[in-house]
Amino acid sequence: MKRRITLALLAGISTQVAFSSPTDELLPKDTTKVFDIEEIVVIATPKENSRLRQQPLSATSFSQNEMRGNAVTSVKSLSGLVPNLFIPDYGSKLTTSVYVRGIGSRINTPAVGLYVDNIPFIDKSAFDFNYSDIERIDVMRGPQGTLYGRNTMGGLIRVFTKSPFTYQGTDLRLSGATYNDYKASLTHYHRISPHFAFSVGLFYQHNGGFFKNSLTGKRIDTDDEFGGRIRAIWLPKENLKLDFTVNYEYTNQGGYPYEYTGKVEGEEDRAEYIGKIAYNNECGYKRNLLNTGLNLEHQAENFILSSVTGFQYLYDQMNLDQDFTEQDLYTMMQKQNSKTLSEEIVLKSKPGRRWQWTTGISGFYQWLGTNAPVTFQADGVNWLNQTINTNANRYMPQIQMGPMSMKFQFSDQINGSQLPINGRFDTPILNGAVFHQSTFNDLFGLEGLSLTAGLRLDYESLRLKYDTGCEFTHTYSLSGVLQPLNKEISMIPEQSFESRNNYQGKLSHDYVQLLPKIALQYNFDKGNNIYVSATKGYRSGGYNIQMFSDLLQNDMQSSMMKDVADVTIPVINNVPMIGDDIKQKVIGILEGMSASGETDIQATTLYKPEYSWNYEIGSHLTLFNGKLQTDLALFYMSTRDQQLSRFAESGLGRITVNAGKSRSLGGEVALRAQITDAFSLNGNYGYTYATFTDYVTEERINGQKQEVSYNGHYVPFVPKHTFTVGGEYIFALKKNSFLDNITVNAAYRAAGRIYWTEKNDVSQALYGTLNGRVSFNKGNGQVAFWVNNALNKDYQAFYFETMSRGFAQKGRPVQVGVDIRCRF
Repeated sequence: MKRRITLALLAGISTQVAFSSPTDELLPKDTTKVFDIEEIVVIATPKENSRLRQQPLSATSFSQNEMRGNAVTSVKSLSGLVPNLFIPDYGSKLTTSVYVRGIGSRINTPAVGLYVDNIPFIDKSAFDFNYSDIERIDVMRGPQGTLYGRNTMGGLIRVFTKSPFTYQGTDLRLSGATYNDYKASLTHYHRISPHFAFSVGLFYQHNGGFFKNSLTGKRIDTDDEFGGRIRAIWLPKENLKLDFTVNYEYTNQGGYPYEYTGKVEGEEDRAEYIGKIAYNNECGYKRNLLNTGLNLEHQAENFILSSVTGFQYLYDQMNLDQDFTEQDLYTMMQKQNSKTLSEEIVLKSKPGRRWQWTTGISGFYQWLGTNAPVTFQADGVNWLNQTINTNANRYMPQIQMGPMSMKFQFSDQINGSQLPINGRFDTPILNGAVFHQSTFNDLFGLEGLSLTAGLRLDYESLRLKYDTGCEFTHTYSLSGVLQPLNKEISMIPEQSFESRNNYQGKLSHDYVQLLPKIALQYNFDKGNNIYVSATKGYRSGGYNIQMFSDLLQNDMQSSMMKDVADVTIPVINNVPMIGDDIKQKVIGILEGMSASGETDIQATTLYKPEYSWNYEIGSHLTLFNGKLQTDLALFYMSTRDQQLSRFAESGLGRITVNAGKSRSLGGEVALRAQITDAFSLNGNYGYTYATFTDYVTEERINGQKQEVSYNGHYVPFVPKHTFTVGGEYIFALKKNSFLDNITVNAAYRAAGRIYWTEKNDVSQALYGTLNGRVSFNKGNGQVAFWVNNALNKDYQAFYFETMSRGFAQKGRPVQVGVDIRCRF
């Protein structure tokens, strides 16, 4: 009832405030030509000398109207709208996993970079931010390492906010939708003089959640956000521009809607929990995110000098019921405190020259401190005790004494209902690079033929300072069970031991990457070209700080068994009825279980950089007198030391591992067609065949470590097919009508098959969702009714396995809502 009242109120408010004076932003273009977005929305970029469709690369751009018509409200909303781009919408704003052309990342360093107003977002924990003030988005596919460096081996997403020199007035946006979703934003754009303009905006968003925890009956994926942005542009001279931005966001999200899908191996399923979200400890994510930047641009006679300075502050906290069940196994908390300072100085030639060049230096330093304690709860402590005692008793021999026999029975118990494992980690990163790229036009005197060549030297230094450990008390006793009398004989009375395990130290690692690019392009005319290119990109390495929980768990068991061995071996040696062979066997078992070798922390925690070569042939075409734009590409990508995310062997957190080699090949096509003045169509299709070519690893199967080969298996999280088909129709009304026009948008997005594991034993088949929007436009006002997932398609947005259990997050169900926008 509350939802209906809210939607009705919003619709009523719209008739009061929405219909005022005209704006070009909401009116259709009276032409059948497909406009290049970069012709309409001109954006200053420090590095490029020409528009995207005139460069030898695959790219897709979105205007404000296209973002609105396709329900693009965050970076995750781009999934499926771009060929071979897949961003699963799961978890929280901490997890933005971007996959392009067979590569991607669930945790740690991203495979696709993000720039906002030319400022790099180094940490992908900040990728998912509010899109209330966005003017244009570019998605560039394939390695962009020569100009943009690390973590752009899959591509680059560039986001540009609205300029206060272009937009004037105050924008008001209100939105309400089912599942108690509400949004509001207010932004004022003001040009004080021809030399200075500024904008100030605020937003608030509440999401009521789509999924319920069956144990509590409450919706768990709730979300509350608020924040704002200030932008100021000053033109002190004709050839000098200063562009300053500051943006702050606060996010408070609920838990993770992961439903139990069943046991992967081991004990029997609890059938009553399959298909349900049922965990008992609170989960959630809170984030404070501050971004500031200063763009300076100086126009000289023969070149353009740009300086881009950025600073990002991120402070967040994630709480997880790590077993995602109703059991009290263990919980995890992660706090990050990150500060990143970046600087880039670029010189480039003026556009339109025969020799176009870009050269520059860049660097950043990131201070990152992480506090990540893991706490074993009551069921988790019992599980540890059971594991230790079961393993020990399983191998204890039976003593034969004539007609009688005796079996050892020992009990070693960690005391208390909780076992905290504390961890504090500092992982600063220093990166520096120098780069150059040249394009030679009209090569060999042939008009339209151009050669692009570039090279980047990228240096990165990683540091790790770690301080992690745990303290606990355990109680041990040993007895013998005499058969057939079934009589228990006490051998070692119960006694307690204090145990302490910890790791403290520092590590460092440095590496250098050379990132070349070469491309040959032929322009038939201004709107038609064909190109071939070869480019290299890389994703930086790092340290798996969550591996320390695994190391500590192994050390805990070893230290406990050492205490056991120290008191048990003398007793065994002094029992005359036990033969020497049995004594040596028992002693060997105890010493083996208590053995703890030197751990190579560097080798255990470090994962290497991933790099790839991308070979591509493509074309940008403008056909039928500008009515049709077509972009085509075929690619082959060879990847080495591919980084994959998996849960640690103990289940205590996720780690990144290098998976040898893989290759991906495929193709892309994107179309934009203006059929009539009122009717336009768009669509894209991407095909990726990504498989491992050299990936052999060790895994624990039925309690035993075995060598497993995944050669020939599909790379997980990479859809084989992605496609979108969409259209827009504008019903123009008479001049004296109450409305200017009614716009109808519809789009069908599809992706699949998606394999979730390296084994390829769990997958999501090809699925699609239908979205639609009807907008009623009058001057500066718009009221729009929309629907997402109109067919209520049931699909898996995400799947993972931990502790031999499978979990999945379903895609969001059908949702309808209303948006109100006006400018005054």
